[in-house]
Amino acid sequence: MKLSNIPQRYVIVFLTFLSTSVCYIERVGFSIAYTVAADAAGINQSSKGTILSTFFVGYASSQVPGGWAAQKLGGRKVLLLSFVLWSSTCFLVPLDPNRVGLLVFARLLVGVAQGFIFPSIHTVLAQWVPPHERSRLVSITTSGMYLGAALGMWLLPALVELRGPESVFLAEALAGVVWSLLWIRYATDPPRSEHPKAAAAGFGGALLPTNVNHHKVTHIPWKKIMFSLPVWAIVLGLQVSLQGMDSSKMVPYLNMFVFSILGGFIADYLITKRILSVTRTRKFLNTVGFLVASAALMALPQFRTSEGVILCSSVALGFLALGRAGFAVNHMDIAPRYAGIVMGVSNTAGTLAGIIGVDLTGKLLEASKLVYSDLSHQESWRVVFFIPGLLCIFSSVVFLLFSTGERVFD
Repeated sequence: MKLSNIPQRYVIVFLTFLSTSVCYIERVGFSIAYTVAADAAGINQSSKGTILSTFFVGYASSQVPGGWAAQKLGGRKVLLLSFVLWSSTCFLVPLDPNRVGLLVFARLLVGVAQGFIFPSIHTVLAQWVPPHERSRLVSITTSGMYLGAALGMWLLPALVELRGPESVFLAEALAGVVWSLLWIRYATDPPRSEHPKAAAAGFGGALLPTNVNHHKVTHIPWKKIMFSLPVWAIVLGLQVSLQGMDSSKMVPYLNMFVFSILGGFIADYLITKRILSVTRTRKFLNTVGFLVASAALMALPQFRTSEGVILCSSVALGFLALGRAGFAVNHMDIAPRYAGIVMGVSNTAGTLAGIIGVDLTGKLLEASKLVYSDLSHQESWRVVFFIPGLLCIFSSVVFLLFSTGERVFD
């Protein structure tokens, strides 16, 4: 089948799926390669922590600016710029654990560049994806995160063993360049005349950056976005989702990949068959996903075997991914024109929560060690999983009360 015979929106979705996969391969790859190189060089834990956490500082700081840039310049251009920037950094900066300052700068730059990616993707998808396919196509795109992480955990340790840690940087840079070339070749903006009812439906060329020669420049309703209860309902969902991801390994990631896509197809089926409204579909899938995940997280410390832990964590993270068909698609429901900006706001809060969550976990484990003397004791881990379990319940209640599937921002 020729690529020209495939509807362009599916080409865009496939390319954005690849982009999220490549980005998460990069994240996993750096952690693997740097840890090996740092251990070989005798780098202390403090320096390691600084290097590994710097990425998230840059990532959190560029989410909202990324949404603004995508809104003003176009998501297609900003997404390409992001890939070129982080790929070039991976290629040009050597992996020398002793040059801490250089690596901090490099990881900060990569974090800033990758912080533009999801706001840009949401801006692009809001233009291309019609409402009746929104859940499944957005879910397919974001499922690339989980597949990329699983592939990175599976393939990159072998690459480090065969070719050394530096080879991971070069492989990631090459993957970024290949994706950029594919994006340049096959990605386009939707023609403004292709969907005459697109603005009313909430997608299409009508959402492209405004041409100042023909229209008044769109004013971004920052205050309304920041104080919108439906936006903060999404934020709480994303916080819990991002906190859970750091604890997963390859098998749970694969489970998240499958459940994320499954949730998208279920949501579109419920909506297109008019079984449930958009609002009730989002609330239903978010609630089911988060409540099951909460129960699994709270039960996890009871398991004493690796198989039981993997099973329980797979259920928890799989149903969190299923819940993405509720909160993670909701940006485009409530603000199709400003989907990238709303994504930037929610992803900033979610990333900061993840940083705080990692630090809090360490402090809780240190406190438990003083009490139980041994971290293998199941009681020492109970509170670590009990807190995110409660957050799942809390965020699902907030989403039930304040979220909507109707357009809030015109």
